[in-house]
Amino acid sequence: MITFSSQAKHDKDATVVLLVSGQTYAHFKKELEKGEIFPVIEGGKTSLFVGLGKIEKLSLTDLRIQVRKACLCAYLQKAKTVEIVPHRRDDAAVIAIIEGIAIGTYAWDKYKSKDKNDKTIKDKQITIAVETKKIFTDALAVCQGVKLTRDLVNDNADTVTSDYLEKTVRALIKGHKNTSLEVLDRKQLKAKGLNLHLAVNQASNKEPKLIIVRYNGGKKNEGYTAIIGKGMTFDTGGLNLKPTGSIETMKIDMAGAAAVCGVLKNTMALKINKNLLFVLGIAENSIGSAAYKPGDVIIGYAGKSVEIGNTDAEGRLVLADAFAYLVKNYKPAKMIDLATLTGACVVALGFDHTGLFSNCDELARQLLEAAHKTDDRAWRLPVYAELKEYIKSPIADLKNTSSIKGGGASTAAEFLHQFTEGTTWAHLDIAGSAYTEGAGRMYYGYGATGAGVRLLTHYLLNN
Repeated sequence: MITFSSQAKHDKDATVVLLVSGQTYAHFKKELEKGEIFPVIEGGKTSLFVGLGKIEKLSLTDLRIQVRKACLCAYLQKAKTVEIVPHRRDDAAVIAIIEGIAIGTYAWDKYKSKDKNDKTIKDKQITIAVETKKIFTDALAVCQGVKLTRDLVNDNADTVTSDYLEKTVRALIKGHKNTSLEVLDRKQLKAKGLNLHLAVNQASNKEPKLIIVRYNGGKKNEGYTAIIGKGMTFDTGGLNLKPTGSIETMKIDMAGAAAVCGVLKNTMALKINKNLLFVLGIAENSIGSAAYKPGDVIIGYAGKSVEIGNTDAEGRLVLADAFAYLVKNYKPAKMIDLATLTGACVVALGFDHTGLFSNCDELARQLLEAAHKTDDRAWRLPVYAELKEYIKSPIADLKNTSSIKGGGASTAAEFLHQFTEGTTWAHLDIAGSAYTEGAGRMYYGYGATGAGVRLLTHYLLNN
């Protein structure tokens, strides 16, 4: 738990003092290098001095990293209460400190045996020595949305099913009179003709679902912005089976839908004054005698036929039907989707940036600005008219894979673009940014990062 105090009181089990080069604190005069941690233990209380380096070279990302490192260090292991004294009190620095704690110290340990003597950061009461501001309490709320997303992505695929996600959504909107819910299950998807969505799921014993929350937070005549998430609760690749080394983490293929849940949670908490649609396209891409097959031609909700070039290009099929259903039945002014869509995006951008594609320069600019402000990073990649030639099929209107090698993130985005029907649209490919393995990266530990949640929450609050 994180709280605030207008000034440092030095009454906690431990006090963490953040210092830039040349800065001193009380009687502590030692000059610390960047990343250096110096403990002083007196009378059963610990003071931990943390070097941040030169102020002119200190980025907010660096600050988050150093706060995370300090909070997780062994010197604080037994402390139940911790006070953090910032090196400066401007809003951006304090928010970075908040995120260094709340996002940086997150750990997925639901299934680990617990040592009753091991006090994790979740058990600590942390006080930041700054006066409480709404912008700080809002930042804490946003971190809770990020945490929800990470929990959903990190849990077992057979736990976080379509039913589980529906229950999660229902819990988030319970008691909010300005919301309504539409859920299409297998029977309804079939009756309405969302055949691309159904094809992806047809070898699974799990129920496919399209979940749509309508949130009325803006003016009556204001158009809706739809936030749409790809929700493959597990992706085997289908008959184009993923190999060992790729399939093990495919429970994360619902990270887009999980991010929609996180943004929904933040919207409820912050009472965002916009009209919004929160959309989860949920399926499980399994193998078996009922699986859809390469070479199949399927007619989706939009009436367009799609040749299946590869069953592992499944997320775009579910999103295509979701786009078409929204355009026809909800007529959103804007659509923004999040999807762990392509390995090609990882090749292009690595793991620290989300790929951003859009048919609208102004929307792209706003999203990039939000990405920069929140450190939920994105980089724009191209979609352009000629890409349509690469997803043509000789036997159908479109093909779900490209006829050329290379540019796979862009051709996948163009496939989605074909179902927007002129709606202002942006696509966030979070294939690289949604998850981190090994020792983690930047200020994230192992597992889900919550990519897209901070970015989109900031966008919705400020545009």
